[in-house]
Amino acid sequence: MRGSDRVTNRKRSGDIDIRVGPSSITIHSDDQVLVCDPDARMSSTKEQGYFAKDTRFVSGYRLKLGRVAPVLLNSSAVEPCSARFEFTNPELPTSDGSISSQSLRLRLDRVIGNGLHEDYELTNHEDRPISIDLEVSIESDFADLFDVKSHTMLRRGLLQSSWDEKRQTLVTTYRNNDFKRSIELTVRRSGSPSEFANGGILWRVELDPGKTWHSCLFWHVDTGPEFSSGGPAQDCHALTARDSSHRRSQRQWVANAARFGANDPEVAAMASQAIDDLSSLRIHMHDEAAASWGAEHTSLSDATIEAWVPCAGIPWFVSLFGRDALIVSLQTLALSPRFALGALRALGGLQADGYDDDRDMQPGKIEHEIRHGELASLHLIPHTPYYGTHDATTLYVLAASEAWRWHGERAELDAVRPHVERALAWIDTDGDLDGDGLQEYQTRAAKGGYFNQGWKDSGDAIVHADGTLPPLPIALCELQGYVVAAKRAWADILDDVYREKVDAARLRSEADRLSEQIEVRFWWEEEHTYYLGLDGHKMPIASVASNPAHLMWCGAIVPERASLVASRLLANDMWSGWGIRTLSELHPSYNPFAYQLGSIWPHDNAIAVAGFRRYGLDKEAGIVTRAIFDAGERFLSRRLPELFAGLDRDEGSFPVQYLGANVPQAWASGAVVHLLSSMLGLEADASAGVLSVDPALPEWLSELTVSNLQVGSASVDLIVRRGPAGKHSLEATSRSGSIEVRLEVGRLRQGIS
Repeated sequence: MRGSDRVTNRKRSGDIDIRVGPSSITIHSDDQVLVCDPDARMSSTKEQGYFAKDTRFVSGYRLKLGRVAPVLLNSSAVEPCSARFEFTNPELPTSDGSISSQSLRLRLDRVIGNGLHEDYELTNHEDRPISIDLEVSIESDFADLFDVKSHTMLRRGLLQSSWDEKRQTLVTTYRNNDFKRSIELTVRRSGSPSEFANGGILWRVELDPGKTWHSCLFWHVDTGPEFSSGGPAQDCHALTARDSSHRRSQRQWVANAARFGANDPEVAAMASQAIDDLSSLRIHMHDEAAASWGAEHTSLSDATIEAWVPCAGIPWFVSLFGRDALIVSLQTLALSPRFALGALRALGGLQADGYDDDRDMQPGKIEHEIRHGELASLHLIPHTPYYGTHDATTLYVLAASEAWRWHGERAELDAVRPHVERALAWIDTDGDLDGDGLQEYQTRAAKGGYFNQGWKDSGDAIVHADGTLPPLPIALCELQGYVVAAKRAWADILDDVYREKVDAARLRSEADRLSEQIEVRFWWEEEHTYYLGLDGHKMPIASVASNPAHLMWCGAIVPERASLVASRLLANDMWSGWGIRTLSELHPSYNPFAYQLGSIWPHDNAIAVAGFRRYGLDKEAGIVTRAIFDAGERFLSRRLPELFAGLDRDEGSFPVQYLGANVPQAWASGAVVHLLSSMLGLEADASAGVLSVDPALPEWLSELTVSNLQVGSASVDLIVRRGPAGKHSLEATSRSGSIEVRLEVGRLRQGIS
């Protein structure tokens, strides 16, 4: 059976509605995240807690009613920043007699943002007055996020707690040399006095029949002198309130961005969820850097709400990641063309200007990750920032080039050009370690550096055919493709915009030579695909993996091999029915539950779809798109996770979560937009005022709409329909500005020769 023939039927009316996802409640706002069990509990031995700026401020939480745990009825996140927990009581013995089971309602609301606002409400449905204790026990370990993830329970500093009876406030402080963090828990608006005993805050609640008791508990954190916070929201039960600056910025960006619709309501719902999730991932600590190019370009300061930086994912990647921010920028150009400017500006400001082997830093390189917790502050890890990513620098060039096609602002292009030139210089020098024309990576960081520095960056992600780790340096196939695409894209700008014909020709020649090397040194005739990479001895890494799809996305391979690669990616061992696996299930290292050794990544599949479309493989593109949307609509809230298990799909099955996946995650949300943009075949030339549409809608997706699609200063609404015979029609209605919209079937294949 061909892999792509595995079950891919869309759900029919009357089918069972399945929703799967993590068994935890996660809420977030800006750089703050809370992860807990469905009953609100948190444990220091689990990957749970209340986090801010890479520090776990609360590691343990337990709620007691009458000295026992209340009975959970239901709980759910309400919005990205809020959650509600509904409890009742077991039978409770008291000095005045037993309280019948299920006669009390206990409700806990949590709203995160500049701290946390908790609302506790207890209602008496007994037919007599009651007196009962409500107790909240909270622990703080101030563990660094890296320690939490590695389950390293190591305290390096000193903890101190104090209870201020007058202020009704518990203060817990942590110090390790110059690193200081603290959290204040303050009782407000309480229906009865609180006290502190045995590590918990206690209320004695006395209630007549039908009456309700209420108290607020405010969590306020001190994240260091360079960061300030106005404190949590003051309104009670503000689960859906929209008056915070963070929520307003989310709402404004979504309103200004393009919106996608479809004849399939599940597709439309997933698109809407993905856009909302992207907006919720904004981290404000980089707002200033994302808003302008700095003092030398003050005239370019962007007063709009379009340019900002998303974190990579919740809960573990709440920071600026170079690769992630740039991939998301490329995925979402049709959603908000100036969104990419935020990442280009912020990452340009962090571009390396010297050598530091402890951080894998070289001149011109784009950072991988920056952290603000204890380990980074005391330089116990290299993330200050850390530059151990090979592809981010090349992707910076590609993102700058592609973003220009959509925003068309010459001043922005001029501002990014010096950063692009420094990145290109790095590609040709430190990016090519031995001068053989190939891109290779090798960590220099003695402590905390990453062995693998492509997008598959887990330590075991890149393996030889026998499962052993290849020796460094490693030349992954997709790293070569990124350079081919980036140099060709920037050459077009040098040619078209700056009229620098000689330099443009040089870049194209270099890209062509590298493309030839890909065919000579990476083609794997026996498997009809490309080698995963070359090891430190320039020997092939003969493992069938998803990476060659990125070569197709980049247009870096010859057309006659494209269909062979696509067929190999859709063969049984690579195709699960829910998507393309990261590694063949025939490989000895295959594990469907491993991070990058057989799992399915939505963004990886979206890149494959874009690559298939580029080579005219529209049927294959439709198969993968369908599978990813099928998976997405079965996850909670129709929200694609960072990755999920690579298990086979069959009748009655559902996608299985990867434990610890980030949800939401920027790449995964961006993948939805990327898939729809690819099926529409959108290409912009803002400087010329032209939008080209080369659609390939499959039968199950017969209509796609895009409203407020922006190209330069113009915006337009599109309706693309597929007719019964597969012919497409296009309706375009201008909203503002001047834009020519062209239906150009086959345009995506132009330039592939």
